[in-house]
Amino acid sequence: MDDAASYTGTALNTEGCGPLLPGERGTAKPLRQQIFEYVRANGQAARSDMTRALDISPGSATTLTAEMISSGLLREVAGLAREQGRGRPPVALEVVPDQTYVIGIKLSHKSHSAVVTDFAGNMIADASVDTVHTRRSLSQLMDEIAELIDKVLIQSGKSPADIKAVGIGLPGIVDHQSGVVPWSSLLSERDQDLAAAFAARFEMPVYLDNDANMLTLAELWFGAGRVMTDFAVVTVEHGVGMGLVLNNRLYRGARGMGLELGHSKVQLDGALCKCGQRGCLEAYLADYALTREAGTALDQTYGGDQNESDVLETLFQQAKLGNTSAQMIFRRAGRYLALGLSNIVQLFDPGLIILSGERMKYDYLYADEMLTEMQSLTLSQGRAPCEIAIHAWGDLVWARGATALALSSLTDQMFSKSDLAL
Repeated sequence: MDDAASYTGTALNTEGCGPLLPGERGTAKPLRQQIFEYVRANGQAARSDMTRALDISPGSATTLTAEMISSGLLREVAGLAREQGRGRPPVALEVVPDQTYVIGIKLSHKSHSAVVTDFAGNMIADASVDTVHTRRSLSQLMDEIAELIDKVLIQSGKSPADIKAVGIGLPGIVDHQSGVVPWSSLLSERDQDLAAAFAARFEMPVYLDNDANMLTLAELWFGAGRVMTDFAVVTVEHGVGMGLVLNNRLYRGARGMGLELGHSKVQLDGALCKCGQRGCLEAYLADYALTREAGTALDQTYGGDQNESDVLETLFQQAKLGNTSAQMIFRRAGRYLALGLSNIVQLFDPGLIILSGERMKYDYLYADEMLTEMQSLTLSQGRAPCEIAIHAWGDLVWARGATALALSSLTDQMFSKSDLAL
């Protein structure tokens, strides 16, 4: 590709979890927490390395790590071998993984997925349950969540008492601070207090966010974003989502509900979106937008009971076989995606945009002409273009991103206290 660099994502990093690059100086996090998160991010770390990385004295590192060893959060392990016969045996620190466990959940239209991870971010078990592709009441959604949690606990061999936090990501507009869902394509009613409903049924702290933010956290904690300070994630599936990391931190906006790329307007009085408004980007790009036009392209009538993925797969195969109407649908969607991506570049100038979600298997959405048009719509001529990556990961990665939210929130809460007890 001449106008934008691209690569395809591989498996998640398994050595440590969390951002590897230092954040902004003057962070408000306690020094003990900075040390703990440095060790967890690197998998194993020597005290001498953390003193240089965090710019702290050897005495502070020794004292604070001794406290965390005594509290059972860190432990000493054999470090990297030095030249034989020279010096004392090397010692490194690592997080005690079985100190506690968290659950991460991805709620979606076709199935719900969950994973259990330990305190070091290692995945212990996973589970999924199929769902009915219709909007449901909050009570019905809670029944589905309960079934999923029961299933993943059985798979992991853990009890509810072992779980210290649960992270949940779902499509729509989610108020991360309050736990209220103003709107979601999964729910039949608006302004649902999902956090309160969860607390009424489970004795486990819950943390909620938009599912695109969950995938962005997966990149920041386990994927390509670990070594980047600023990047964006755009997801294309049943809807169009976006997550943004600035200076190693997930950006949510002033009220915690920003970056709704799918509901940014690209056409006044345009196509009807599932949110009830017209002209939203996802009304031209998401699954239901492509399916809406598939009947005309394939000269068939599709009913609401038909599997959307099967319809799209047929449409894609027809495009590959030369059906010009099917090709035009995908190319038009690609042009709208180029428009959305160019707006991200103009507004935030990220070093990397990761395109993810099930629809990334449709190469029309990241063809050379789409990337070229994206570049032409920005004012970046003559400069290095924004790098584009294609990650077509499955639902378990989104759920693992939800564990990152749970681990991060649990860690913040733990180190804000005067003691280190979980």
